[in-house]
Amino acid sequence: MCGRYTLHHKTSNVAKHFGVTGTLLDIPENYNAAPGQIMPVITEDDNGRRLELMKWGLVPGWAKDPRIGYKLINARAETLFDKPVWRNLIRRRRCLIPADGFYEWQKVTEGQKLVKQPFYVHPKQTELFAFAGVWDAWHDVEGMEWKTYSIITTDANAEMSTVHDRMPVILHPDDEAAWLAPAHNDDRSFIDSLLHPYDDGGLEMYEVSSEVNATRNNDKMLIYPLNPK
Repeated sequence: MCGRYTLHHKTSNVAKHFGVTGTLLDIPENYNAAPGQIMPVITEDDNGRRLELMKWGLVPGWAKDPRIGYKLINARAETLFDKPVWRNLIRRRRCLIPADGFYEWQKVTEGQKLVKQPFYVHPKQTELFAFAGVWDAWHDVEGMEWKTYSIITTDANAEMSTVHDRMPVILHPDDEAAWLAPAHNDDRSFIDSLLHPYDDGGLEMYEVSSEVNATRNNDKMLIYPLNPK
């Protein structure tokens, strides 16, 4: 799964990297993005790419209780076309979720106690990338619109499998344009071809402090190696 990630690049860098047009939003540094937080998401329509703020944790447009979003922070690539909550969104409401790294927890035994050791993970060849995501719009009782999103996950690649059996889908730059064009590419086989684990050997990962476990902690110290070489 993917339960925390980071985005600490400046807004101008994010916009330039992903070819965003229009008014830019001010994106504060976030070293511990967590479900329920408002984060930048990139969508595309006939007017080009836009950088929008959305809440992490998808709330379907038909949902009666927005708390369902905390159960839908991730969407499994294998069931996107089978489950009603995802099958329309995967064809019509795909998005890019900018990030520069993410966290995952490995279960380890210390003495007779089972603990979770956090790792920080990011691609070796790029400082800024995009998770594959889907989004939806939900209206509260007062008619206010809330846009929400979910990160798509797939099987872990070779190095990630030593920590966890799942990982977020990290799109290759060459696939980002196709991912954002659902009106032209809604074929299941084509979409499935983009939802694969990251290349084996392409990730850097290392243990970090358990301070990341608390969402109130949010500074660059969180991504520092626990045992620097």
